[in-house]
Amino acid sequence: MKRKQLESYLQDVEQFSEPKIDLEQYPTDAHLAATTLYTIATSYGDIEGQHVLDLGAGCGVLSIGCVMLGAVMVTAVEIDDDAVADLKTNIDDFEIDNIDVIKGDVRQLPHLLSPVYDTVITNPPFGTKNNEGIDMDFLDVGLKLLKNGGSVYSFHKSSTRDYIMKRCHSNGYAASVISEMKFLIPKMYKIHKQENVYVNVDFIRISTDSALPVR
Repeated sequence: MKRKQLESYLQDVEQFSEPKIDLEQYPTDAHLAATTLYTIATSYGDIEGQHVLDLGAGCGVLSIGCVMLGAVMVTAVEIDDDAVADLKTNIDDFEIDNIDVIKGDVRQLPHLLSPVYDTVITNPPFGTKNNEGIDMDFLDVGLKLLKNGGSVYSFHKSSTRDYIMKRCHSNGYAASVISEMKFLIPKMYKIHKQENVYVNVDFIRISTDSALPVR
């Protein structure tokens, strides 16, 4: 599947019906989703034939995109009831049967799941307001649930790049910024003054296949 075709399909994924600011729920637009997933699939071979874990899946645009690019199975984890309902509706609308939805807190997953995933994908909350540090919590959980040789792909504010790179490298992981992108924050909540705001985000790959011994 070509990237533009993938993007066209993902434009039909319905977004949050009841978005919640305390969960930092913002839609991942189809262009960003298609571009990043296509890169994962074609540059790294980490989607086709793989078992993928999507942390903080929201309405499922990344999960659905993974299936379209050939993932064997996707496990989509989301904490919010309304988002889970939206996600299941999208799965039904796309007539997909290989996405397993788990309703729960990502931070509790190491107690529930085993490290059986080839690839972990996450677009976590940025960790603003009352969620400070949650982006790193998602990243840590993703790394715990990887198979040996697996990779985590994650989005983080570019302003946190140095901290994330240092933390990953100090723990023995091979980490690199694949690209710096613009993440669209549309006017969704009462606190928003502008119609659209673009936030600089890093699209990061953290891999265990080149990991150094952890000291």
